Formats: sequence, C-alpha cells, structure tokens
Amino acid sequence: MKIYRLLTEDDTSAFCHKVSEALSKGWELHGDPVMSFDAARGVMRCGQAVVKEIHGTYQPDMKLGEQ
Repeated sequence: MKIYRLLTEDDTSAFCHKVSEALSKGWELHGDPVMSFDAARGVMRCGQAVVKEIHGTYQPDMKLGEQ
C-alpha cells in the first residue's frame, strides 16, 4: 500500500531538514516542491509531497509520519 504526506514549513532550513528526515526514513519525493507567500505572516511557505510503500492496510487514524 502507498501512503502520502504533504510536508510544509516556512522557507528556512527547517523545511529542508523535514524533507531530508522523511527521505532518510524511506519516503520518496512525489512531484515538484511548491512555494507560496503567507500574507498573514509575511513569510514564504514551502511544500513537498512524499510517498512511501508500506505493508498493511490504510487506517484513517494512522500516524503517517511514524510509518
């Protein structure tokens, strides 16, 4: 089964670390990264979709980041 996550963070090194951590845990990049301006906070936000193949069946209450 394939699971999906969308990682988001302000445009800082924290975003790169979040994506790098996911990659080190077996997640794979899915599509291109995106950036958007958060006018309410005055910052750029980044997003990157990642996917991972796991054993088992999907459960809505599963913690995707722990897979």
